[in-house]
Amino acid sequence: MPRRSSTGSEARARPPARILHLDAFSGMAGNMFAGALLDLGLPRAQLMRDLEGLGLEFKLRVSRVKRAGLAARYVDVSLPGSPARRRGRDHGRSHREIERLLERASLREPVRERALAIFRALAGAEARVHGVKIGEVHFHEVGAVDAVVDVVAAAIGLDRLAVQRVTCGPVALGHGSTDSDHGRLPLPAPATLELLKGIPTVPAHVSWETVTPTGAAILRSIVDDHCPMPAMAIEAVGYGAGDEREGPMPNVVRATLGSDGGGLQRDRVVVLETNLDDLVPEHFDFLMERLFECGALDVSLQHIQMKKNRPGFLVRVLSRPSDSQRLAHVLFAESTAIGVRSQAWDRLLLEREQRRITTPYGRIRVKRVRGIDGSTHVSAEYDDCKRAARRSGSPLRDVIRDIEAQAQREFE
Repeated sequence: MPRRSSTGSEARARPPARILHLDAFSGMAGNMFAGALLDLGLPRAQLMRDLEGLGLEFKLRVSRVKRAGLAARYVDVSLPGSPARRRGRDHGRSHREIERLLERASLREPVRERALAIFRALAGAEARVHGVKIGEVHFHEVGAVDAVVDVVAAAIGLDRLAVQRVTCGPVALGHGSTDSDHGRLPLPAPATLELLKGIPTVPAHVSWETVTPTGAAILRSIVDDHCPMPAMAIEAVGYGAGDEREGPMPNVVRATLGSDGGGLQRDRVVVLETNLDDLVPEHFDFLMERLFECGALDVSLQHIQMKKNRPGFLVRVLSRPSDSQRLAHVLFAESTAIGVRSQAWDRLLLEREQRRITTPYGRIRVKRVRGIDGSTHVSAEYDDCKRAARRSGSPLRDVIRDIEAQAQREFE
């Protein structure tokens, strides 16, 4: 089915894409990231107006501090009536409670989707660490008001600063132990370590918590590529402060905002491949589902002729670098593979944006892609449309046509 697009006099070259690069040389926490965004130029008044949509009672204090001689922004969230500069704590919330809170909050849709994704990452890590289902996860420290505000502030900042791509260098990890509602735990905290699987790390050589579970979940959810700072025209540099600490490095995260000058976007993916000649064909469906559930960008099968003239399949998986190890484990666990080839590829990308829109058929995910000539193409998520067609009793082609027409109007 052809996609609606803007052409002719409406078409124009894509403006420069905004890139945010993070230097986590002293780790990452939610309030450190929020402080860095404010230091980059996110207006505090705008942030507060957007946060009011949560419907929560809290006080946000932003101050200028110095960490080992570096000027930085320090963000402190407290509950009404609590001592100044004390991080707000409450009884915590379940993952379902947080999802309901975010779903009913008055937030811009990209902000809501990103905040939900960050908490889904947190819930998944907690579930694996404690051996429970995601629906049974109850957040204590990360369910408190300050953590909710930190996560939503991160999503608001990326949205308001119009960041389209996020990169990050290696993440510095401290050692030692910390007290939690589960008792004394080693550092990095178990949930933090779970979230950092596949992400490049380096030792921070300090005996304190450099990366919190909230900070790790933000990194897991927003970073597109873990690499040195990419080529960009630098617009601003911001520093977000953590608590004052003794150590070899200032306890800050540095954020650099810039643009790529327009044209195609570029990133790096890991390609995983394996040749199979003995997997039951009907199992391919489940293998593909598991790979996508674990973060695969794409999965494909190709018919090949193997040694001794045996027919077989080439399974190819495109992965973010941070997800490649987990996806290789899926290939070994869910197929008959005894070896997996891995190589890094540079990838050129057209600008794309995905959001969820409210339609007469329900809430549907749609994606807009901008061509190099400036033309735009809109497509609706097939699985969402299929469910909508079944619920409404309408032909699938009509559902897709109506949704894409509405999406095109809204994106314009």
